[in-house]
Amino acid sequence: MTDIETEVTAHLIRDLLRDQHPDLAELSLREVDGGWGNQMWRLGDELAVRIQRMNTEPDEQLKERRWLPLLAPRLPLPIPVPVRSGAPSERFPKIWTVMTWVPGLPLDRGSITRGEHAADTLAAFLRALHVEAPADAPVGAGVGAHPADCADGFHQFLDSVDADAIGFDAADVRAVWDDAVAAPAWQGPPVWVHGDLHPANVVVADGTLVGVVDFGAVCVGDPAWDLAASWVLLPAGAAARFFQAYAEVDEATVRRARGLAALKSLFLMLMGQNGDRGLPGGKPAWGPAGRAALDRLLSERQTRFGPRRT
Repeated sequence: MTDIETEVTAHLIRDLLRDQHPDLAELSLREVDGGWGNQMWRLGDELAVRIQRMNTEPDEQLKERRWLPLLAPRLPLPIPVPVRSGAPSERFPKIWTVMTWVPGLPLDRGSITRGEHAADTLAAFLRALHVEAPADAPVGAGVGAHPADCADGFHQFLDSVDADAIGFDAADVRAVWDDAVAAPAWQGPPVWVHGDLHPANVVVADGTLVGVVDFGAVCVGDPAWDLAASWVLLPAGAAARFFQAYAEVDEATVRRARGLAALKSLFLMLMGQNGDRGLPGGKPAWGPAGRAALDRLLSERQTRFGPRRT
């Protein structure tokens, strides 16, 4: 530990609650597996404490505090809503937030068996989210941008993943990425995007999607960032159903979404490789999830989901 790092334990969380929110301090408390920038602790039956871990800046939690209460009422799936704010103190020098708990199991520890229902549910959620954002909405640092602006990250991920050991053709992945980079940019208004839809950030129950969590990357930008989830989250063959339900998506946006799906798949595989190296949030299960997503993407790359050129 450095002088600015503090081990986050149940004892610390309870002390913080006693200091700042004593009416919540005696609720049951247990750590939730996972997390990367932030650690989660289940608080009672209906709440959770979201506390900074890898994140050194408060920006993500401050964004969630500001915008999630405004987004939640018009979204068709539950999302975490901040209900109490925790300030830095002598006990803990970073911010923390008490949020509503979204019931279910993260997809990286569950599964989707009702593919068509999940496709329709994801499409309805993203249609409701992808509306024009206000002028003061946050702009992402990379998230929400055109794939061409993320080329360094893509090539770093691709070079870091052992394609031969995992068993995929790097040239095929590059072709998908190059096509996304060549696609025209988003021409619509700046819309809200979640920006970080992957199996640890959605919740499932009864074989389908029942919630979306971790809005630390929420910003305005290209909806292709979220449309990529049709391959990253949904089972094989469900992307066509998703795009049919989402509707009104142009071919260029589909091309950008494919490239971003490749980027996210590589990220999951890389985290899977690092899952046994002590990295918080890096899990061996993410590797197979990323490989499965890449297989779905490559097997469907000739499928036309957007409107045909005239």
